[in-house]
Amino acid sequence: MQPEYSTKPAVYYGWFIVGTLAWTETISWGVLYYAFAVFQQPIGATMGWSQVQVTGAFSLALLVAGLAAVPVGYWIDRHGARELMAAGSGIAAILLLALAHVERLATLYAIWAGLGLCMAAVLYEPAFAVITTWFVRRRGQALAIVTFAAGFASTIFVPLSAALLTHYGWRTALMLLAAALGVGTVAPHALVLRRRPTDIGLAPDGEPRDTYSRRGPAQPERNTSLRTALRNSSFWWLVAAFTLTSLAATATTIHLIPYLTTRGHTTAAAAWATGLIGAMKLPGRALFAPLDARIPRRVLTALLFGLQGVALLVLLLAPSTAGVLVFVVLFGAATGATTLARPALLAERYGVAAYASISGTLALALALAGALAPVGAGALRAGFGSYPPVFGLLALIAFVAAGVVFIAMRAP
Repeated sequence: MQPEYSTKPAVYYGWFIVGTLAWTETISWGVLYYAFAVFQQPIGATMGWSQVQVTGAFSLALLVAGLAAVPVGYWIDRHGARELMAAGSGIAAILLLALAHVERLATLYAIWAGLGLCMAAVLYEPAFAVITTWFVRRRGQALAIVTFAAGFASTIFVPLSAALLTHYGWRTALMLLAAALGVGTVAPHALVLRRRPTDIGLAPDGEPRDTYSRRGPAQPERNTSLRTALRNSSFWWLVAAFTLTSLAATATTIHLIPYLTTRGHTTAAAAWATGLIGAMKLPGRALFAPLDARIPRRVLTALLFGLQGVALLVLLLAPSTAGVLVFVVLFGAATGATTLARPALLAERYGVAAYASISGTLALALALAGALAPVGAGALRAGFGSYPPVFGLLALIAFVAAGVVFIAMRAP
């Protein structure tokens, strides 16, 4: 029998979980996602594979991760994330070791397909599922801590990977990163993560269970099943809203450099602007928690979507350097905070009983949108003959997404 605490512990165990996930998500994103940019060219040059062939393997991994989000969510709802995340980290480390010894293109694709499954098991979706179970009142703060820390993954691991590549070559560099992933994430996942606060006699946010049952959460949450959610029009409106904003954000990020160069900016300046968007996501995530405590989540989410549209309008109407900088600040902050708005809004709307399954279903839609957005925007560019109409359409999509959020919240 688990102990029942009559008093609130000095430090809620959920914060140890948050600290662990902040650490492991930074390593996992850095090694499994951002490091690929460093290794794709040397792998292709060594093996005689084209850039399209090598990047195709990574695209396959992202597609597999999206497809796996639903079964992964189903597993987490029934068994928790502890064993899954530990196993995913360990298998990913083994696959990276295999990648360091790859000799055939088919093997490259098989390895990245496996790494896509591991991404689904260790990146944000399972981490968010853990946090939403352990926190209600301070959920926004907990989510912000994890994503703020993981926001430094590219800052840390891109230069680190480049340094390892320079000194040791890509095969040894990958083996070293595999070791870092295995040592840095498997044990923390296995030893620290727990399924739910009731396993240690607490309620979410660290309240004693008897106190929490009398007072309840600040805003009582539903516990909707996946089947019920799929039957509700409100869920599909939410899927539409987040898919639309994901389309706009992904297409903007991928096509920003060619757009800026056609408006008179140098390639170097355009690259800097694109890189700064990632940096501006951090203050957006830092501001999410205090805003989330003061503004209803549906309103905050709609404002974030609308802010993306405003940023795109600034980019269209003021293509000067100053205008681009304003765009970077607004767009980066809005997309960074949107990462937190999604799990917070889903948990508030549907509760935590089937959160991972519901979130995984939405993640699948977002993955498909992410795969479609670059190609679709490119086709529109060819059809229109220039980029401004495309970016005008992306701004409109962001504003439509903001309106759809309110429809979702009012739908049954």
